[in-house]
Amino acid sequence: MRIAMIGTGYVGLVSGVCFSDFGHEVVCVDRDPKKIEMLEAGRVPIFEPGLDDLMARNVAAGRLSFTTDLKTAVGGADAVFIAVGTPTRRGDGHADLTYVMDAAAEIGRALTGYAVIVTKSTVPVGTNRKVAQAVRDAAPEAAFDVASNPEFLREGAAIDDFMRPDRVVVGVESARAEEVMSAIYRPLYLRDFAIMVTDLESAEMIKYAANAFLATKITFINEIAALCERVGADVKKVSKGMGLDGRIGNKFLHAGPGYGGSCFPKDTAALARIGQDHAMPMRITEAVMQVNEGVKARMVEKLRDLCDGSFNGRTVAVMGVTFKPNTDDMREAPSLTIVPALVGGGAKVRVVDPEGRREGEALLPGVAWHDDPYEACAEADLIVLLTEWNEFRALDLERIAGAMRTPRMADLRNIYSREVAEAAGFAAYDAVGR
Repeated sequence: MRIAMIGTGYVGLVSGVCFSDFGHEVVCVDRDPKKIEMLEAGRVPIFEPGLDDLMARNVAAGRLSFTTDLKTAVGGADAVFIAVGTPTRRGDGHADLTYVMDAAAEIGRALTGYAVIVTKSTVPVGTNRKVAQAVRDAAPEAAFDVASNPEFLREGAAIDDFMRPDRVVVGVESARAEEVMSAIYRPLYLRDFAIMVTDLESAEMIKYAANAFLATKITFINEIAALCERVGADVKKVSKGMGLDGRIGNKFLHAGPGYGGSCFPKDTAALARIGQDHAMPMRITEAVMQVNEGVKARMVEKLRDLCDGSFNGRTVAVMGVTFKPNTDDMREAPSLTIVPALVGGGAKVRVVDPEGRREGEALLPGVAWHDDPYEACAEADLIVLLTEWNEFRALDLERIAGAMRTPRMADLRNIYSREVAEAAGFAAYDAVGR
């Protein structure tokens, strides 16, 4: 199959590279010439484990290429995927569909024969019908169908998620479109991965419902963690006890400083807005959003308590600022709330993150960046474990405590334990829900 992938952001690039590894001929399109030049030079503009090697292999095989010329890429394509950004629109919480609709109109003008136009971007219910109308308005005689194919990629594990998915969701309205989509995903079908075919609206809703539910699980366990601190329970034991119930499962039951990233904040806000627009308020989702913001604020107060009520004049070493490990993504990361509160309170903040500096330097002004956690902790008053990178899971705590001015630890990912920290020489230790 010949595929055009419009957009080389996280979803578009990972999807395009993986489709080419299926054996399809893929052309990835982006308006940004600098990004295309980077990709043509073999450099990946995002951090995703394994993506650079997979991209190089398929470029060398002649199945994957990059261009700024949408018209050439779309002409003759069997399927055209829209994988452009849908950021939250300022002021009303709606997903901004400007890039999607612009792409749809441009695709319509570039079509030379029948193609399936597939929305890969996360979009509100009803968007695919709007995409179809935008294509018809731009090219009334064009032969096409639309399809909804939401992504379920976890940053840091995206290639494995694409190649070994829990499910692939495809929303279509014609047998011809279903045939094209089946051909595209045939390598997964042959390995017995679940391919779910549904209507357009259900496919669109599945994405939002899934992300809102996962955000709810995270927020629920964070509320339980706050209660555990009051009653003397251990949230790690509570989470394990809950997760052993097959109806609940153990995933997304890890207490921490709140969810962030490119999906959960944006998608919960969009789902809440969709509910408001249809006079069906998503009250649970709205509460999840409010509680999650409160979790971040509660983390700031934990740190303030460890600093005897004031950040002023304190030196704080922060381990990790990306919203999760194995990514360079800073979008809606808890660090964007916590670190500015430290700096604003007068603290000298030192940051260590294996991949966060590229985005973090602009987003976190006033901090000092270090590559070595031991260097960052020297003469510090507090160490904050904020992102659970593997590099921070086996630190020499005795060495760190011995080098600090006042050895205190805020373990916001529950990596260690009070017993371990105190045995290493920490005078104060606080975690989440323990």
